[in-house]
Amino acid sequence: MSKQPFEDFSLSTDITRALKGLGYSEATNVQSAVIPAALQKKDIVVKSQTGSGKTAAFGIPIAELVDWDENKPQALVLTPTRELAAQVKEDITNIGRFKRIKAAAVYGKQPFARQKLELKQKTHVVVGTPGRVLDHIEKETLPIEKVEYLVIDEADEMFNMGFIDQVSAIIEKLPTKRVTMLFSATLPEDVAALSEKYMNNPEYLEMAQTVTTDKINHELIYVNDDEKFSLLKDVSIVENPDTCIIFCRTQERVETLFDVLDRDGYSCGMLHGGMVQEDRFAVMNEFKLGEFRYLCATDVAARGIDVANVSLVINFDVPLEKESYVHRTGRTGRAGNNGKAITFLTSYEEKYLKEIESYIGFEIKRTDKPSQEKVSVFRHAFEIKMSERPERKEEKSRTLNKDIMKLYFNGGKKKKIRAVDFVGTISNIPGVRVEDIGIITIQDNVSYVEILNGKGPIVLKAMKTTTVKGKQLKVQKARD
Repeated sequence: MSKQPFEDFSLSTDITRALKGLGYSEATNVQSAVIPAALQKKDIVVKSQTGSGKTAAFGIPIAELVDWDENKPQALVLTPTRELAAQVKEDITNIGRFKRIKAAAVYGKQPFARQKLELKQKTHVVVGTPGRVLDHIEKETLPIEKVEYLVIDEADEMFNMGFIDQVSAIIEKLPTKRVTMLFSATLPEDVAALSEKYMNNPEYLEMAQTVTTDKINHELIYVNDDEKFSLLKDVSIVENPDTCIIFCRTQERVETLFDVLDRDGYSCGMLHGGMVQEDRFAVMNEFKLGEFRYLCATDVAARGIDVANVSLVINFDVPLEKESYVHRTGRTGRAGNNGKAITFLTSYEEKYLKEIESYIGFEIKRTDKPSQEKVSVFRHAFEIKMSERPERKEEKSRTLNKDIMKLYFNGGKKKKIRAVDFVGTISNIPGVRVEDIGIITIQDNVSYVEILNGKGPIVLKAMKTTTVKGKQLKVQKARD
């Protein structure tokens, strides 16, 4: 399929401008298939591998279609993990930056009251995990009567994690007149049944084979369990990746592996479901920015997390679920890049391998352990790279956000201040237009206003002596 420029989709100037700032020039295959159908408000079921650009595939039409003037949520996106919810919220916020689309993320292990407060604000899109979304709906802190668009992301993982009853309960409460989009790397019977029950004559869009060999080189090495740590070190020396994810089956295994690698001087971090949420977010953010090279993780990191240019995935333990192999190896070979996936296999894991190979449709190439001679040849280059600080990666939203300044005002709802008051006041400043005002967040006692197009310093200076609705507010550049 030839690459399609985003201009072909007749998107609004606000959206195309944001896409350009994010470095999006041509649509991926899944985006070319999904965006036109979504803009026509069709129900769609999409089978697409991870790393194919599917978040933008639904994020772009949602940002295009929602009505800015409507204060209540118009789109609901369900994700299996908190990390993915936070990432999708960030992506939709960036895509809708110049349209001033306000997205909120709700998930467990975060104060309910704080989320309740955010949902009382003008919110166009809500992204969340099923349990917390259902909790908000049942407590009537998430209004759903205006929801026109529902996205179920990573649907197969929803089933694997036992969320299907909650997903069904949410759908039952939503308006029946809506557009539903379901995305899944695989389409097991349960997912198909869900689409048949709750979707209106959906269009099925199947992208390229879920696990491909043209972009990802799959290899398998037989090993005894007590030799895995030494094998990992030999493989890491020979492969010498810039960025690598090592998947383990349990939290304890992740912590043990991290301790071993950290003690041996590896630039590494760890991620598993037993960590507090703030630490999980911090680790993922550091890994995305290239602060360290090796991430030891359980499958929590395999579910939809988008990290640029992961060159190597190692299955330290074979996944017990065949679908997990797809999600794990899908962390590499993303967005047109090449990647490699190496699986360590013990004799007692053979039964899982047979299921995986039957599922992905090809036999994984068997290969020998690296010889000590080969390890010796590559050791010097490995030690040089390990002694160097990893090259910091640029956030994809950096170009988009470089001309944006977020301002803090010490007044909000309790002073009867509304978003329209800020718009009217700021747009009257000489040299500033309505188009220069971004997302406005008004809380009880404080407000935040994003100023676009490099006009922040002008507005900051002017607002120090300008009243809002007759009130002189303290104003300063907001802390990140």
